[in-house]
Amino acid sequence: MATAIDMECNIKKTVAIIFHPRNRARVIATEFPLLKVGDSYINYVSQFKYLGRIVSCDMTDDEDIEREVKNMFIRTNILIRKFNKCSVAVKTTLFKSFCLCFYDIALWKSFKVGTMNKFRSCYNKCVKLWFGYQRSYSVTAMLFELAIPTFDTIIINAKQRYRRCCITVQNSLVACAVMC
Repeated sequence: MATAIDMECNIKKTVAIIFHPRNRARVIATEFPLLKVGDSYINYVSQFKYLGRIVSCDMTDDEDIEREVKNMFIRTNILIRKFNKCSVAVKTTLFKSFCLCFYDIALWKSFKVGTMNKFRSCYNKCVKLWFGYQRSYSVTAMLFELAIPTFDTIIINAKQRYRRCCITVQNSLVACAVMC
């Protein structure tokens, strides 16, 4: 069928995923036939990365949050290695621009509380590491001194910005999906 519409498919980049229903009683089958495109078969996977976001078969965001935790530690370690001698003002600007770039957090909807707590802890640890605070120092006092938003503020603001963008969009399908 793809050849009928002159469409080419890169089999190395193409995968199939089977989304599990939340209600296990609705499972119809556990095995599915292989999908074939041309002479090649498409692999089934339990998760894949699409536009930088991890999509998993259980429709949770836990793997994507784990990816963001890892990236936060990586970005903070890069800053520490390259810019540790800078002033607090410069460090604050670097941290806000380099470590607070969470582009997909507004889409997180289904996750374990423990996974989100792990991300919150990662955020607080990274701020303490980068600015040289001791582990026992109060997170609230530290964030107040540095004028850096709390983790919860970042999450809430991202969700509100996303919702505002969807509501003000001119596309009626997107606007309708947000209202549902």
